[in-house]
Amino acid sequence: MGDDSSLLPEDQLLADALPLEDERDELEDPEFDIKCLLQEAEDDVDPGHSSSVKELDTDADKLKKKTAEDRMQAFHLRQNLSALDKMHEEQELFIEKMRGELRACRQRRDLIHKQQEAVAAEIATEEEAGNMATVGRLQAVSRRLFAELENERDLQSRTEAMLKESENTMWHIEIQEGRLEAFRTADREEVEATGRRLQVRAAEQLCREQEALGKVERNRLLRIRKSLHTQKELGLRHQKLLEDARKNHKVAVRFLKASLGRIREQEKKEEMECHEYMRRRMDAVVALKGSISANRDTLRKFQAWDRAKAELAEQRVQAEKKAILAQGRDAFRHLVHQRRHQELEAQKRAFEEEQKLRKQEIVSRILKEGAEEEKRKKQHPPTSARHRPTLRDKTWNYISDFCKEKTTVPTNTSTLDYEAAAGPGPSRLLQVVSSELIQGDPGASSEEETLAEPEISGLWNEDYKPYQVPKEDVDRKPVGGTKMDKDILERTVERLRSRVVHKQVVWGREFQGRPFNSKPELLHFQDFDIGKVYKKKITLVNTTYTINYCKLVGVEGHLRDFIHVDFDPPGPLSAGMSCEVLVTFKPMINKDLEGNISFLAQTGEFSVPLKCSTKKCSLSLDKELIDFGSYVVGETTSRTITLTNVGGLGTTFKFLPASEPCEMDDSQSALKLSSLLTYEDKSLYDKAATSFSEQQLEGTESSQADMQSRKELEKLDKEQEEEQPAEPERLTTVIPPSEEQTEITLGEVTEGEIGPFSSIKVPIIFTPVVPGDVQARFKVTFKNPQCPTLHFRVVGVAIDVPVWVPKPSVDLKICMYDRLYQDSVLVHTRSKAALRLKFEVCKELRAHLELLPETGYIQAQSSYSVQLKFLPRHSLPEDAGRYFDKETRVLEAPMTIWVADQNKPVGFTVHAIVTTSDLELSPSEVDFGYCTIYEAIRTEISLHNHSLLPQEFGFVRLPKFVDVQPNDGFGTILPLETLQFCVIFQPTEAKEHRFQLTCKSEINRCFKLSCRAVGVHPPLELSHYQIKFAATALYDTSVATVYVINSHLSMSSRNHSKPRIGSEDASPMGPTSFEFLLPPDSPITISPSVGTVWPGKRCLVQVAFRPVLPEKLIRQEALPLLNKEMETKSFRKDMAPQRKDRHRLSFSVLRAQNRDKLFKVSVPHVLEMRKRELKPSSDEYQAARATLLRAFQAKFDTFVVPCVVASGDIKDRKGSEPLSFSPHNTLYLELWCPTVAPSVVVTSHKGKTIFNFGDVAVGHRSIKKISIQNVSPEDLALDFSLLNPNGPFVLLNHSSLLRAGGTQVLVLSFSPHESILAQETLDIITKRGTLTLTLLGTGVASMITCSIEGSVLNMGYVIAGESVSSGFKLQNNSLLPIKFSMHLDSLSSTRGRGQQQLPQFLSSPSQRTEVVGTQNLNGQSVFGVAPVKGVMDPGKAQDFTVTFSPDHESLYFSDRLQVVLFEKKISHQILLKGAACQHMMFMEGGDPLDVPVESLTAIPVFDPRHREEAEELRPILVTLDYIQFDTDTPAPPATRELQVGCIRTTQPSPKKTVEFSIDSVASLQHKGFSIEPSRGSVERGQTKTISISWVPPADFDPDHPLMVSALLQLRGDVKETYKVIFVAQVLTGP
Repeated sequence: MGDDSSLLPEDQLLADALPLEDERDELEDPEFDIKCLLQEAEDDVDPGHSSSVKELDTDADKLKKKTAEDRMQAFHLRQNLSALDKMHEEQELFIEKMRGELRACRQRRDLIHKQQEAVAAEIATEEEAGNMATVGRLQAVSRRLFAELENERDLQSRTEAMLKESENTMWHIEIQEGRLEAFRTADREEVEATGRRLQVRAAEQLCREQEALGKVERNRLLRIRKSLHTQKELGLRHQKLLEDARKNHKVAVRFLKASLGRIREQEKKEEMECHEYMRRRMDAVVALKGSISANRDTLRKFQAWDRAKAELAEQRVQAEKKAILAQGRDAFRHLVHQRRHQELEAQKRAFEEEQKLRKQEIVSRILKEGAEEEKRKKQHPPTSARHRPTLRDKTWNYISDFCKEKTTVPTNTSTLDYEAAAGPGPSRLLQVVSSELIQGDPGASSEEETLAEPEISGLWNEDYKPYQVPKEDVDRKPVGGTKMDKDILERTVERLRSRVVHKQVVWGREFQGRPFNSKPELLHFQDFDIGKVYKKKITLVNTTYTINYCKLVGVEGHLRDFIHVDFDPPGPLSAGMSCEVLVTFKPMINKDLEGNISFLAQTGEFSVPLKCSTKKCSLSLDKELIDFGSYVVGETTSRTITLTNVGGLGTTFKFLPASEPCEMDDSQSALKLSSLLTYEDKSLYDKAATSFSEQQLEGTESSQADMQSRKELEKLDKEQEEEQPAEPERLTTVIPPSEEQTEITLGEVTEGEIGPFSSIKVPIIFTPVVPGDVQARFKVTFKNPQCPTLHFRVVGVAIDVPVWVPKPSVDLKICMYDRLYQDSVLVHTRSKAALRLKFEVCKELRAHLELLPETGYIQAQSSYSVQLKFLPRHSLPEDAGRYFDKETRVLEAPMTIWVADQNKPVGFTVHAIVTTSDLELSPSEVDFGYCTIYEAIRTEISLHNHSLLPQEFGFVRLPKFVDVQPNDGFGTILPLETLQFCVIFQPTEAKEHRFQLTCKSEINRCFKLSCRAVGVHPPLELSHYQIKFAATALYDTSVATVYVINSHLSMSSRNHSKPRIGSEDASPMGPTSFEFLLPPDSPITISPSVGTVWPGKRCLVQVAFRPVLPEKLIRQEALPLLNKEMETKSFRKDMAPQRKDRHRLSFSVLRAQNRDKLFKVSVPHVLEMRKRELKPSSDEYQAARATLLRAFQAKFDTFVVPCVVASGDIKDRKGSEPLSFSPHNTLYLELWCPTVAPSVVVTSHKGKTIFNFGDVAVGHRSIKKISIQNVSPEDLALDFSLLNPNGPFVLLNHSSLLRAGGTQVLVLSFSPHESILAQETLDIITKRGTLTLTLLGTGVASMITCSIEGSVLNMGYVIAGESVSSGFKLQNNSLLPIKFSMHLDSLSSTRGRGQQQLPQFLSSPSQRTEVVGTQNLNGQSVFGVAPVKGVMDPGKAQDFTVTFSPDHESLYFSDRLQVVLFEKKISHQILLKGAACQHMMFMEGGDPLDVPVESLTAIPVFDPRHREEAEELRPILVTLDYIQFDTDTPAPPATRELQVGCIRTTQPSPKKTVEFSIDSVASLQHKGFSIEPSRGSVERGQTKTISISWVPPADFDPDHPLMVSALLQLRGDVKETYKVIFVAQVLTGP
């Protein structure tokens, strides 16, 4: 179909091609004339150019000579050629497909041959092995393979036959194509020649377009100059407006500041008044509280008096009754008569009081009215000089004369309120007056009727003639009476209603709502005329539950002159019964009225709304816009518009064009409600009239301030009108005539009368003359000035094209790329002849859009359908250009329909939203990591839909070890939605996995996701990877077992798969260790958690689940209990001193003080409470735990416990060196742990399960009773765990069965045999769980504490022959007095046994000294203690004094002091040490060079005079070890210390201090030694430290230790010299 254009004549083809090129310019510039451009082109053409045109003309003549038969023949040949091409392509595709099937068939045959050979080999192998079952199975497989092979052979033969036949057909097609090759070449040359001609014409058209473009550019510049001039004028005008606005803004700001100042002052004043009001209220409340308390006391007194009076009266009645009975009369009758007499007396007194109050009220009213009358007379003096006394004056004179004899009349108006509160009922006078005022019926004898029965006798006589009130007095009386009359009337009505209205309760149900319903609900007198009488009836229906009454109250005051209600009260009306009310309306004024008719029922007041509406004009048009649509030029059509009057008043109307001059009155600018609304029937009019009358009623009830403001505005408007007399009263707006009035005109009826409730239709005629849009505006004016002018608009379209598209916009909705979408476009024609149509797509979209057929003929006055094909490519955004919005993805493609013999084409637009069909998987790659073959790994991926359409999808061709959830990876994804999927990977063997997940959409698009993982076969396995515990109660334990198995027996892969990580080497065979890693704070215990399993063995592991309540939750529950307890204690402490002064303070003041004190005290107590740490054994902790146990709800927890695996035995590891656990060989154990509430709970002791027997003396017994309850719905068998038979706790009773809901009391005893802190657990075992009771107790024995820390008392250095004392204390912390005694080991009788053993420094190198060391030579003990015996009271302390008295010099004086209680128990052992010297100086430190045992030989005693000559040097060995681990890093120096001391003595000595010095310090420093200080002095009783440090010098040899010496001299009372030997060495290890 693409080459059909060659069949048409050349001149016609060129004529059709020219409008195609000129379409764009013609659309841009409608004034451009194509004929003029053609003429100019002919005049300006050059000779060369004309020659080419001549050649084209000759070619065109040749084409014209072709006959119709030649064109038809060429058309058929072209069709045959295209059909052959199509068949050629189909046969090529079919042959390629057959060849592919033939190759696949041959491959399947080869595969089956290979399988047959493999099966034959296996059959031979199994026959040799004698496995006949396997042979039979393999033979069946062989038969199946043979059948498949035969099928494949048949298929191959058929395929080869079909392929041969197709090849033959292909040869025939090629032969036919060869025959038509000459025609194909000629046709191609003809098309190329046509293209060249079109290019020449395009060049000419380009020249014309350039000239037109220049003209358009000049027009554009002219328009720009005009727009700049207009913008300049607008800028000046805008600047002037801004200046005016600034001035107005300044004035407004000034007024606003003044107004805000006044508002702030008013707010300040109101705030001060509010504060003052609140202060008065607070004072009043305080006073009220005081008065209430006082009144309560007074009321109690009155009540007591009343009770006493009642008792006395009862006694008198009883005595009187006895007396009457004694006389023989009827006592009951006498008492009844007496009570009646008393009641009459009380009623009489009340009546007299009421009469007095009424008189006072009347007098006060008359006084008020007199004062008001005097005030009115002063304001409006009377015109007549003669004053006639009124009836009120006569009444006042009479009452004044009457009251002069008795009392003066009080004028206090508070009596009115008192009457309303204290009076037994309203007076008859006020009842009659109120009823007459409410009814509102006028009459001259109203006063006679209301005062028909005067309470004051002689007020009126029979000959009295009523006084006629002057007219001027009546006029001066305010409407509705005076203010006092209104107040009295309101109070009277309220009292009446309070007694008349009662609540209606039937069967316990109180009636609420409207007691009577009226039919009709709204009484509406519509369109009334003045002077006529209208009557309507109302039916009142009783809607209450039972009998009710109805009484007419009256109508509102402004309706009494026009509305009269006739209502005869029907008496009691049963539920559902009705009565009628006749309402008469006699209008006197032409004004809308609105109000209510009020009725009073027994259950409350109700009213019937009343409305009276005058006649009005309510005019409206049925439409404001008349659209004629599209009509061809020359046709005539008409429409009608209806003018409707739904009002009761007629008027004159006139239809005029809006362009004619008209006068619009200012008063008509305010539109009435009736002209703004359109009514369809009379019911709508009633609703509108009702709303209009309601608005008028609201306007009449506006405040006087609003009325005054309106009057002021009217005055200002009048003043402005007077200041501008030059302006006319009416504004005349002249609208220029329009050119369109000749096309849209009015009909014959344009004016006339419209009556009430009628309508008139006016025709509108449309006669299009010029193609284009036509519109006109019309108005309707009325003679009635209250009716506003109505406007309406008429539009139409004049067309001159007979062909049109009813759907100018073809919406293809949302389309995807690379998908074909089709639709049909319907074309209509009004022409009476057939037309040729050519459909054209814009050149940018020809690769995506296609209209088929491209050319067609539409018959006369019919329609033609064109097929639209839309196949969007991915290059659409670039190809479409401006027709495609890349952001919104919206395509707007203009299509053109060219009509023969018509220059103007018909266009329509194709709309589509083009979206992609891409689905995105994220992340782009999934790495599952390492996963064992006993577990599965789950990861999440997301699938995002980039399309604007929903798409169905599915994950297909998944490997066996991969699963996608949910819905197995299938579903529908919404536009722009993102779905989450779980990919589960569970390997079956240890290797590296690399695979792809394929997600296929419904349009067969595939999206792939790369995945990789490593399968791991761990060397150990678990017998169970999931444990489901039974429901376990809190603080109970459930145990499950699991085995850790080592099945790795050999390194051969034939027997079983070897454990490995992916493709790595297999794990070594041998012992394999494991360790379970428990999560923190979990209720799980695994034993053993670490172990080793040998090959072929298994290890039993027990998993225990013991649920407990969280510690944090228990503490949170216990804190409020502790807080409450502490607040109670503090409150009691604070209330104790206040009870003494309670009679001085009132209750309210005391309560405020307590509240403040509690608030102040509670804060530190709460802080102290929170700082205090709750112990699990405390009462609050146990109570909170019991509360949570009872309120516990069942829960379910899941734990995953990893088990790491390592090769080797845990016993082979060196020290604390960990084994090499591989994280990839980790096993996981999943635990399901359901927790339930316990079935047996403790009900006593606040639910605690820890029972502390407290302190019990040894040998005594304490008993506790514990109550337990079965809270489960079934009976439970009880079993108790065994207590320690040798322990102090005993269960005295037990039971084997506990009923459901039953309670059992357990008796436990605690009998300590020794001083111990005992603790045991008693398990109460049931089939639902175990309840564990913790038993605590303390056996109290003698307990004392010693003030000596470390149990060593060092007495220090003492000069031989002198003594020193030191003290310590023993504290009795027990509750009993303790008898003590002190024993020294040196005085013990068993000391001789220890002396027969080897010395301590020989048997134990670490312990050099004996417990009992050196003793005095004189036979006395070197240590002494006092007191030796005694008794320590409970809580008291005993002071002891230890004396050290050595008689010779020694450094190893020692002894052991034992504290024995009750002569049996050794409580403390104190080691006593001391040293003695001959002189006042001593030296400590260095390595020991002697033994701590003295020799048995006598020590020679030197003469003091020859002591210095015979004295030898005392050696001191100091060893320094310099430890150096790293030669590169310097180590710290080696240090030692020596102590030089001076003993405090009582002996006289010439020297008070001891001096010391060390020689050869310089040589020591040269060898790396540092001594600080090298010399100094020591005071008596003090010691000084000599620090020695050593760092090896540079020339030091580590293999040979360094040894040097130096002399240390001490000078005190004598001189002593010490030889200090320094031995230094370097150590390279610890």
